[in-house]
Amino acid sequence: MAASGDSAALAARAAYPANRWLIAAVVGMAAFMEVLDISIANVSLSHIAGSLSASQEEATWVLTSYLVSNAIVLPISGWFSQVLGRKRFFLISIVLFSVASLACGLAPSLGWLIVARIFQGVGGGGLQPVSQAILADSFPPKERGMAFAIYGVAVVFAPAIGPTLGGWITDHASWHWIFLLNVPVGVMLFVVAGMLVRDTAAYEAARRAKMAGFRIDYVGFALLAAGLGCLQIMLDKGQQNDWFDSSFILTMAVIAVSCLSALVLWELFHPHPIMDIRLFRHFNFAVANLLMFMLGFVLLGSTLLIPQFVQSVLGYTSTLAGLVISPGGIAIVLMMPLVGFLSNRIEARWMVAFGLGVVSLSMFHIAGFTGDVSFSQLVVARIYQTLGIAFLFIPLTGIAYIGVPADKTDQISAFINLARNIGGSVGISLVTTWLARRAQFHQNVLVGEITPYDHQYNALVQSLTEHFAQMGAGIEAARQQAVATIGRLVSEQAQIMAYLDDFWLLGVIFAALIPLTLLVGSSRQSDASVRPEH
Repeated sequence: MAASGDSAALAARAAYPANRWLIAAVVGMAAFMEVLDISIANVSLSHIAGSLSASQEEATWVLTSYLVSNAIVLPISGWFSQVLGRKRFFLISIVLFSVASLACGLAPSLGWLIVARIFQGVGGGGLQPVSQAILADSFPPKERGMAFAIYGVAVVFAPAIGPTLGGWITDHASWHWIFLLNVPVGVMLFVVAGMLVRDTAAYEAARRAKMAGFRIDYVGFALLAAGLGCLQIMLDKGQQNDWFDSSFILTMAVIAVSCLSALVLWELFHPHPIMDIRLFRHFNFAVANLLMFMLGFVLLGSTLLIPQFVQSVLGYTSTLAGLVISPGGIAIVLMMPLVGFLSNRIEARWMVAFGLGVVSLSMFHIAGFTGDVSFSQLVVARIYQTLGIAFLFIPLTGIAYIGVPADKTDQISAFINLARNIGGSVGISLVTTWLARRAQFHQNVLVGEITPYDHQYNALVQSLTEHFAQMGAGIEAARQQAVATIGRLVSEQAQIMAYLDDFWLLGVIFAALIPLTLLVGSSRQSDASVRPEH
């Protein structure tokens, strides 16, 4: 009996690729390259605008165009994998992403760059979910945690290092190279992935069987493209256009809500849906998507807030602001293998609850900072936060597969990656809007407390007036300078309080999610549900 069990285990292990760890490195690099391009161009917008004779507002379409096309392709990457074959679609995505990156780097005008970024987003939209699906089917359940750790390093470290790397490349070379560097990497990945990645005979046979009598869901695709496209534009441009006071943003919101609502109803009853909405009937899958949405929310939201805080409030340079963020990314790289190791020994739900708790406490910790916080305190706080994030990605990915049929691997990875990306967009929009609103609120409160009858205010005006008078200003000019100085101090204090409110809000949101993890099923159920067909 023991011998027969051992041979069965060996046979099962042999069914997986012998070079699977090399495959993990290749698909991890592909995901890293794609996620990096979401954030790497952020710090180079002013250089791009100046070089291409465009305004700063026009240059933001370089970011928006990529996010829109990327968001549209992400959820239907599973459908493309079924239609074209997973390996073929993966290689096509690498080629399209690399060629579009070359076009971006050589762009002679802003219009050219925006069109190239659209195609780059289309190519990139297939890289993340297909990479994850390849990992899920290339590794036995006991090794899957470590495999997802490699992928997790890519998708979590990339947005953390992106602004720093983009700033360094722009300062020491030019903005063109943030795109051109993708080309040799893409060529290398295409060659190596072409040799290593395989669609098994069983997978190909199952795919062809599903294609029998298959018809393209044109209506679903149109609703998806319009809905997600308008949603992404609304999120990206909302604060800039004063949200729903703008007829443009209001129109985008109406189209997004109408199309996405219609999409859900249409896909539920379509025999060959472009997105399998019915997967959300699996409770664990639905919870994993919600929590992954929130992971993107806080990761990208805080990655935006912290550099802005240290630059606008503390006067840090762009390079120094990047150095505040980067150690957190390194901490994630170091922690992911440990989390992958623990994922086979500790229930995923407990790891997620722990990660949520750590991130929540780290946000409350940052919310207690003042204007004289030191560089080392900021770095430690960021590392503190990312340690919690490291305990979220791998377990959440595993939870998504619990109880879901094994032939839905492509769809699962597509949805989970879409949730993280849309969560990041919503997080950036919300924290930016909340920051502006809270800064205005605090400024109104502080100004309301300053009156001619306030003895402290009068004493400060008198002291500053004497100071400026000693510097050579006339009495009236000195008094105006004193009042202006107090106004700047009030504005700076209101800005600090607004940032701290944002961090506090993120802490509250993550703390509120902890009880949800108690409802998730045991991760031990996932072993049987995600086995690839061999």
